[in-house]
Amino acid sequence: MEAIPPLEQSLHRARALVLADLVAGEVAEADVVSLVEESVVQRRWWVEQWPEGAEYVAGLVAQDVQDALLDRYGRWPLCPVCTSGDPHALNVEPELGPDPHWVCHEAGVKVAAVGALASALPGGGPSS
Repeated sequence: MEAIPPLEQSLHRARALVLADLVAGEVAEADVVSLVEESVVQRRWWVEQWPEGAEYVAGLVAQDVQDALLDRYGRWPLCPVCTSGDPHALNVEPELGPDPHWVCHEAGVKVAAVGALASALPGGGPSS
């Protein structure tokens, strides 16, 4: 069996992390999953051009999906930390860097790593 190239590993990892967060937020419908796939296709080209950026792909895919969801459906993911005031979305930080996290800028806190959003949601994620 042939080893999976590092580029493919980074893309598969990014897909899995973002899908985990979509599932946690109970928004992993087929059309939303298609947004993840579209981003992965675009980021494949990007990381082929800049292989050193492979460790940044998860954060970029999360941002791509967040932007696409905003255009089509609204803000995602909503902040689970702030319980008063207007609902607002979390942001991915660093914008271009390794180890991306969902961050609440209003409270100034890291909420969860990309892929671990379920741990920050009430009840630990979607109900079964």
